[in-house]
Parts: sequence; C-alpha cells; structure tokens
Amino acid sequence: MPAGQANGKLSSMDSGQPAREGKVVLKKKVTLLRGISIIIGTIIGAGIFISPKGILKNTGSVGMSLTVWTVCGILSLFGALCYAELGTCIKKSGGHYTYILEAFGPLPAFVRVWVELLIIRPAATAVISLAFGRYILEPFFMQCEIPELAIKLITAVGITLVMVLNSTSVSWSARIQMFLTFCKLVAILIIIVPGVIQLIKGETQHFKNAFAGNDASVMGLPLAFYSGMYAYSGWFYLNFVTEEVENPEKNIPLAICISMIIVTVGYVLTNVAYFTTISAGELLLSKAVAVTFAERLMGDFSLAVPVFVALSCFGSMNGGIFAVSRMFFVASREGHLPEILSMIHVRKHTPLPAVIVLHPLTMIMLFTGDLYSLLNFLSFARWLFIGLVVAGLIYLRYKRPDMPRPFKVPLFIPALFSFTCLFMVALSLYSDPVNTGIGFAITLTGIPAYYLFIVWDNKPKWFKKLLGKSWCGTSLLHADSRRFSELSLCCEILQINALSCCELGDDDSFQNKGNFQNMK
Repeated sequence: MPAGQANGKLSSMDSGQPAREGKVVLKKKVTLLRGISIIIGTIIGAGIFISPKGILKNTGSVGMSLTVWTVCGILSLFGALCYAELGTCIKKSGGHYTYILEAFGPLPAFVRVWVELLIIRPAATAVISLAFGRYILEPFFMQCEIPELAIKLITAVGITLVMVLNSTSVSWSARIQMFLTFCKLVAILIIIVPGVIQLIKGETQHFKNAFAGNDASVMGLPLAFYSGMYAYSGWFYLNFVTEEVENPEKNIPLAICISMIIVTVGYVLTNVAYFTTISAGELLLSKAVAVTFAERLMGDFSLAVPVFVALSCFGSMNGGIFAVSRMFFVASREGHLPEILSMIHVRKHTPLPAVIVLHPLTMIMLFTGDLYSLLNFLSFARWLFIGLVVAGLIYLRYKRPDMPRPFKVPLFIPALFSFTCLFMVALSLYSDPVNTGIGFAITLTGIPAYYLFIVWDNKPKWFKKLLGKSWCGTSLLHADSRRFSELSLCCEILQINALSCCELGDDDSFQNKGNFQNMK
C-alpha cells in the first residue's frame, strides 16, 4: 500500500495533520534507548577490528595512528552535532537525501539517492558483511586459511537473513538491534579490560618512540582518515528514521551525543589495548586483529571473540539496512525512485520493497569486489555528500533564518567539518585516482538519469511500456495526481477496463468511481 503521493513535497508524520483511521504508516517506535542502539549498533561493526591495519599502514607509526583515531572521533562528533541540528529542525526521515533536498533542491538530492542505491549502500553492506563472514568462520579455521568462497557464501546467507528480518517486523529488528548492541559493547570490553591490565603491569614497550617510523605521506594520510572515518560512520543513521522517533527534538540530540561519547572513548581505548600486546609490524600482518590480540592474552577463551565480533558486524548490517531503506522510502514518496518503494506492508508495517531492492545489488558487489578497495571506493561518494549536507546547514542558516531550531551548534563546527570532508575527497582523487575516479564517474551518471527519469514528462508510449507493470501499478494507486492519458496507458498495458482502474486505488486516491469519470 502506498505511503504517500509523489506530489513534489516530502510528506511528514509531523505535518500536523492527523492520520486517517486505518491508514498504513510507519509508526513511532524508536525510543531514546532504541535510538542509541541504532547509532552504537551501526557504528561498532568491522571498522574497529579491520581498520586499525589500514590506519597504521597509511600513517606509519603507533603515535600517529592513535592521533588519527582521536581526530576522527572528534570530527565525527562535530558531524553528528550538525546532524542533530538538522534532525530537530527538519523532522522528516531520509537523512542525507532529505537535507540536500531542503537546502539545494531536487537534482543534487536525486544524485545522492542514485549513488546511494548504486554504490554506497551495496558497497557498505558488502564490506561489513565480508567481515561478518570472516569472523563467524574464524573458530572453525584456527589452524589454516579460510577459503574465500566459504566467506562469501556465509556472507550471502547473513545478508539474506538481515533482509528478511527487516522485511518482517520493525519491533523485532529494533529488539535484535538492542541485543546486538549489548554484544558489541561486551566485545569492546573484552579487549579493553585486558589491555588496561597490561598497562598496569607496565607493558608499554610498543609506545616508546611512538611517532618513530615511516612518515605519513600526503597520499597515505587521507586514506588513513578514510579508514578511521569509516570506523566511526553510522552516527547519521538515526536521522534516516526521524519520523519514527518519539519526541525527536529531545531524543535525537541526546541519542547522538551519548552514542558518540561512548564510541569515541571505546575506540581509542581499544586501540591502546591492541598496542599493549601487539607490535605495529604484527598488527599489519594480522588478518583479524581482535582475534590475534585475544589469542595472546586469553587462551581458549579467544574462541569467543570472533563470535562477538561477528554478532557486532551483523548488528551493523541490520542497523544500516533498517535506516537506509527509509531513505529509499522517502525518495520514492517524493517521486525520485519507483513508487513501489514507498509501499508499506499492510500487516507488518515495514517498507518491504525499499528493503529488498538492495539484495541483488549487494550480492553483485559482494562477489565482484575487494574489501579494502570497496572501503576506499564507497568513501569518496559518501563523504562528498555528507560534506554537502553540512554545508547545506550553513546555507539554511541564511536561506531560512526563521526556521525553528531546538538544537543549534556554533557555526565553526559545520564549517570545519564540511571543509574537512571536501578536502579529504579532493586529496583522495590524487592519492587513489582509480577507485575515486570510478566513484566520481558513477556519481555523475545521476545527472542524465535525473533528466531522463524525472524531468522528461512527455515520455513516448514505448518507453513507458518498457518501464513495465510496476510503474503502471503505482501510477494507478496515485491516479489522482496523474494525467488521464498516463492512467489510460496503464490500463492498456495491464489490459483492464479503464473505469475499473479506480478500484485498485486506496481511499486517498478516489472516493468513488465518479471521481475517475470527472478526470476525463
């Protein structure tokens, strides 16, 4: 059943108009605790267990790698505070897409959701899912190499399970997310506590001359920041489900601030714990840093660590799919994606089509990509648009100064964060031109796609037929906002009587068949 009409405006649950009784909508089920679990549960995934290697490799020393972790945490906090302001003054779901649409209009917003659908979300899901597959198999291959095919097959099962879960129940997705968040924090503590004990024992040899080693290069430093910012990414996901958050003016800033403090402190202490036991050279050689650390200090109990890490990765997969499906849902509601993606299951109250559309794209990315290449590949487009969103916050301060802002950050915070994001993107074009060049080229394909699918109104009959019955079905459901010629074409394709088309619509589209006759 459609959630709304593609009428050029983003509909909102906070629009002040009460929902008609019996109307199918996404309900407000995200409390403060669930909001915190969404953010922490999505941030803490594979990054803290995989990215230490990427950061150390590109910074060249223990001291510089810890500095990058700290700076990335502060920058992520700045970005999260900016999104807290946007989430309280624009109380609509959709995250990046919604904010770009409000600030800069439909073209950049469409390009954002286009690249999210084609690159960012499939690649991000593939990256975290590959880590899930590797860690869940680690206890069974302690003495030998894990076959890559086995990793990808288990990963595919995990991705499918997440899609089914998010298609079945919002409440169960939230409950499982809270449980997995608890598992993530336990996994972090399993690393931090023994590391603190090591420091108390005086195991500080790896911190002597911490900044000695290879100097960080202009080419390597932005890639190190990419790895670090990837590990912290996820602080923006609560903004994707704003319309489902209870009391968003209060709960969104609180959830964001509490989550970022917990994650930043946890991440820095985890990296300190690693270096109490593992040298820089050993860390670079390890394929599973957390497992190597646990084997050194915990003996047989180390078998539990990869299980906790796999659950942590599964939580990031679940939280990411839960949040980003709402972006596709809102973009469809706006008319920038096929309208079928704005349909809600009438009994389960889940955006079923917006969830399952990611499955085939993620599978393609999974079986054709490399883990670290995917990490750098998706970072370009992701941080380009996040920087644009935060720049849009500054623009909205001047464009709409009277907009209510229950939570407001000092102007230097969005200025610094947006500049940092765009600077990293510019350097990445120089340091990793192949992956970022591919990402840039695919991003630009959103411009002709916008004019072809959105702006071009007078599409020929054969083109509309090529779009198929899914276009027709959603057109019929929103027939009151369509020209009669389009409705007639749908009826022709579906081979049904034109007058009976109105029976397919919901009560919002037609009150009776007389309305359809009046459209003629």
